[in-house]
Amino acid sequence: MPLLLLILSFTIFVMLIVMTYRLRTVMHTITDESQIAKTSKIQNFIYAAIVAVILGMIAGIYLLLQGTVYENHLMEWLNIVVRVMHITFGIAWIGASFYFVFLENALNRTDGIRDELAGNLWAVHGGGFYYLEKYKVAPKKIPRHLHWFKYEAYFTWLSGFALLFIVYYFNASALLIDDHVMKLSTIAAVSIGIGSFIVAWLLYDLLCKSPLRKIPWLFTLVGTLLLVGFAFFYAHVFSGRGAYIHFGAMIGSLMAANVFFVIIPSQKAMVNAAKKGLAPDAQKGKNALFRSIHNNYFTLPVLFVMVSNHFPSTFGNAHQWIILSAITIASAGIKHWLNLREQGRFSVWILPVSVLILLAVAYVSAPQPSRTKCNDISFAQVNTIIQLRCVHCHSSQPVDDVYTVAPNGVKFDTPSEILAKKDLILQRVVLTKTMPQNNKTNMTPEEREIIRCWIEQGATLQ
Repeated sequence: MPLLLLILSFTIFVMLIVMTYRLRTVMHTITDESQIAKTSKIQNFIYAAIVAVILGMIAGIYLLLQGTVYENHLMEWLNIVVRVMHITFGIAWIGASFYFVFLENALNRTDGIRDELAGNLWAVHGGGFYYLEKYKVAPKKIPRHLHWFKYEAYFTWLSGFALLFIVYYFNASALLIDDHVMKLSTIAAVSIGIGSFIVAWLLYDLLCKSPLRKIPWLFTLVGTLLLVGFAFFYAHVFSGRGAYIHFGAMIGSLMAANVFFVIIPSQKAMVNAAKKGLAPDAQKGKNALFRSIHNNYFTLPVLFVMVSNHFPSTFGNAHQWIILSAITIASAGIKHWLNLREQGRFSVWILPVSVLILLAVAYVSAPQPSRTKCNDISFAQVNTIIQLRCVHCHSSQPVDDVYTVAPNGVKFDTPSEILAKKDLILQRVVLTKTMPQNNKTNMTPEEREIIRCWIEQGATLQ
């Protein structure tokens, strides 16, 4: 059955690729606007079908390899491919966001501006000169070839959502669920994660449509409290890494939903009105810009979350939700300062306060020195602890129920391998206490102290 699914998916995939090529050829010969619109919808449907078929092919391959030695290898390569796709699309999306908000901030709005324009900008890049104009609402005639900035957002979200499944949901018991935080089944944890994105969007969308949007400082305060509330919620439901990644995925989902539900529909309505010779609704453009600016402020917090799993002093902190909230506020503050600077406005306090918040986070999250007096510790004592608590995963032949290959290639089978990783062991096991993962093997505080003393005494093999 899996092999049949794989063959069928591949056959459909080839047919869809051929159809896409033929459709693109036909589109260059069409001049009727209604036909162009219909063809464009068919093209979008085919693209969606291609994505669905690719997922079917991956499912077929997974079912074929499930239970074999190649299963983990497939998951690792899925992780690599989808992660690279996510980063690439994310760069394109965030880059577009940064550029167009810069454009909005830097427009010349007074010198020699035609009545129909909101502003213009001269720019030089890559050895060429560019002249850009922004219309107050829309030009009198909409050009046929109009570029839409939307697929960067859609594919960033889709690849990120796929990565969430590959890394966290398929390995929920190892990376998402921490019984020391809350005991959950895999289905419950995944349902809470996905459900929280929907709830976050409903609350945020309601806030954006409320009268508070006309009071910027109050809107910002309520929006910030909403984000802090979700950071607190995730920290009391998931593991440290799981909480951080869900916070970032939640913000990313708000950004993608802004594009899908507000920005693109508003732009489509304005384009359609202009094509029909009607006056476009300027409020729709304002609504789209309102959400687009929010997306611009969300970018730095999302980028931090994307790299946070490499820094256990953040997600491993006892008050990790406060660390996450503070970094989110500070990074958004830095983005606000940059936006003001692009507008030619300067603030004397926003940047220093944001930097002070980040410095405070670094200070608060610093490890506290242990005051416990050390006895003489032998390597044999440390090795006993590591063999009992760590080699379930970190071995050439792991016996863990999730990891069939040593995570990140870290192995503790021999004394020399343990000694070579003593600094990593100090950081992850002793200082941040983020290893073993979710303390799955129940390492005790006393055992962590023994390892600390061994390292502080010179980490010898005696």
